[in-house]
Amino acid sequence: MPERMVGKQAPRFEMDAVMPNKEFKKVSLEENMKNDKWTVLFFYPMDFTFVCPTEITAMSDRFEEFDDLDAVVIGASTDTIHTHLAWIKTDRKENGLGDLNYPLAADTNHVVARDYGVLIEEEGVALRGLFIISPEGEMMYSVVNHNNIGRDVDETLRVLQALQTGGLCPANWKPGQATLNV
Repeated sequence: MPERMVGKQAPRFEMDAVMPNKEFKKVSLEENMKNDKWTVLFFYPMDFTFVCPTEITAMSDRFEEFDDLDAVVIGASTDTIHTHLAWIKTDRKENGLGDLNYPLAADTNHVVARDYGVLIEEEGVALRGLFIISPEGEMMYSVVNHNNIGRDVDETLRVLQALQTGGLCPANWKPGQATLNV
């Protein structure tokens, strides 16, 4: 049975990534923690597929909202940084990503996907896992979708905002609403 991750320290990671300026650099949870940032880490199965670009570009299009919430967004798959770059350089009209506002990381050795419990071992690809990690490194939220189903950026932002209230948020809570007083 898988071990629970929410409420515990998130697995530390460092991965090579293609940055928004198309340079290759490293991204790490430790760096985000050092900068007192929330981390939104999401995995997708592979580059040049069909559902993935809808999610990746939707997250990029809403990047400023994450930035306003002191959150660093990192997308990751088991593909290489070179494949990521080729996909970024492909126009959105041709099933590419075009320019992105956050890094795409390469988990080519599958360590991070395995640590986060999203690796499909026999295929060498990740499930659609999304994780929100506090600036202190605590795993605050974890959701994993079947690879046929894309994620909802509105819901990711709503959960991030709910977590940042530090309060008790009832079902269907929306930003600006009161938290529960107990």
